[in-house]
Amino acid sequence: MSSDIKEFNDYRSKMNDKLLGDNNKIIKRIFNLDTNAFSAGALDVKTKELLGLIASTVLRCDDCVKYHLESCYNEGVTKEEVMETLSIGTLVGGTIVIPHLRRAYEYWEALENQND
Repeated sequence: MSSDIKEFNDYRSKMNDKLLGDNNKIIKRIFNLDTNAFSAGALDVKTKELLGLIASTVLRCDDCVKYHLESCYNEGVTKEEVMETLSIGTLVGGTIVIPHLRRAYEYWEALENQND
């Protein structure tokens, strides 16, 4: 696994454990809502993750973009599908999103090359 991917996942896991360990009802409910929102329903998980990727791109949240990229990768999304999705996010978000697009592309490459 790429060190960037491992570092991101390790940090995210450690901090989520700390946040949830404080037993704050509101935070736990937000995490639960997030988990359930991205479960299969009328839309499949792949579609929901691609929608999450667009929203994260437009909102310029690099951590969220990484999370949704990895989820997309795990759902079997192709590079072409990711790039088309990111292109829509960039169109909607405007040129201010381009630095996030660069980092997203770099992270996707790391996901593709993690087994090399």
